[in-house]
Amino acid sequence: MKLGEVERLRGELAEFVADVFGSLPRRDQRRWGECYLRGLMLDGRRKSIQPMADRLPDGNMQALQQFVNQSPWDPLPVRRRIARRLSEVLTPEVWVIDDVSFPKCGTASAGVARQYCGALGKRANCQVAVSVHAATDTASCPLQWQLYLPREWTDEPDRCRRAGIPDSVGRQEKWRLALGLLDTLAEWELKAPVVVADAGYGTSTPFRLALEERELSYVLALTGKETAHPEDVEPHRPAYGGLGPPTLPRYRTPPQALSLHAVQTPLAHFTEVTWRQGSKGPMTSAFTVLSVRPAGKQSLAAAQQAGGGHYQWDGVLPARTVLVEWPVGQAAPTGYWISNLPATTPVEDLVRWAKMRWRIEHDYRELKHGLGLDHFEGRTWRGWHHHVTLVTAAQAFLTLRRLNPKAHTPA
Repeated sequence: MKLGEVERLRGELAEFVADVFGSLPRRDQRRWGECYLRGLMLDGRRKSIQPMADRLPDGNMQALQQFVNQSPWDPLPVRRRIARRLSEVLTPEVWVIDDVSFPKCGTASAGVARQYCGALGKRANCQVAVSVHAATDTASCPLQWQLYLPREWTDEPDRCRRAGIPDSVGRQEKWRLALGLLDTLAEWELKAPVVVADAGYGTSTPFRLALEERELSYVLALTGKETAHPEDVEPHRPAYGGLGPPTLPRYRTPPQALSLHAVQTPLAHFTEVTWRQGSKGPMTSAFTVLSVRPAGKQSLAAAQQAGGGHYQWDGVLPARTVLVEWPVGQAAPTGYWISNLPATTPVEDLVRWAKMRWRIEHDYRELKHGLGLDHFEGRTWRGWHHHVTLVTAAQAFLTLRRLNPKAHTPA
């Protein structure tokens, strides 16, 4: 946005800041929060603090640095207000869990390490965060974030202290971070409609169990290599001979990869589904729904590790719904998703939810290229979480304007 456009929005932006930054105790904090948001929305190649301060008429680099990097304001109440306000307006169809990476130089920024970087498509020096987004086909907004800490950090407490990482923050797998974000959103009295995520989460059995313990519906991507039994398979219980405990029932046939289940399904069972309009016309493919019993022994310990609850394997594995995509003209299926929704769920709904992850790519384009999500140059845990909260606030403000038919949204 041009400077004149941003200046014309100052009254509207001040009302928004007074609402979502109401938890900040001091007036000067709210003032610099509003200033930072204007800097993020203003045109400019870099959205780090110094160039933003230079572009703003009332920019003050030292004050903005202090507000973002040193000021002890809590970002969670700000995110809570944004999440509640956007959820009321969006009425999301899904919550999308995703990872986002930030290429970095050096070793001092909190959480930076050589790891897989989605932004570059390879292993590189970067930070990685886990996020939860509310999404529909027409709009979306981040609800929660947390920076991921690799083992290189958690094994070095002194390094963590230098980056301002709280002692209470330890190493957690990304799926555990995602569960923590979902639990926080539940504490904010927000309810996930359907949880959607890529195969990095879908292939984690403990993650799926934990979602079920929380009574959350999900549609999670798989790779097709996961194994399963047919739904109607009957386990065999060996005769009890009286010595030792009775033997639990076992399946007498080995499980098959989901890809084999799919290719054994008659083509007549695949239905053509259009899930949205793309830039080149309707997006259409062929899908079928299978009901299978995912293979793998799940013990009580595994269930407790996933987040509590009681799930003792007795040989009769619970049936789960698997959505399979096999585009016309392709030699094999190209997509798999697992869900705890019943197999009678309309295939059109399953497809729409499974495919709604595309909105998050739109989020990241706006957050990164338009609002400077990956332009933060600070090194501390506090500064990073302050910055992503402010970027989320800027995107929320623009999203609310786009959804308000009476508001004129600048280009």
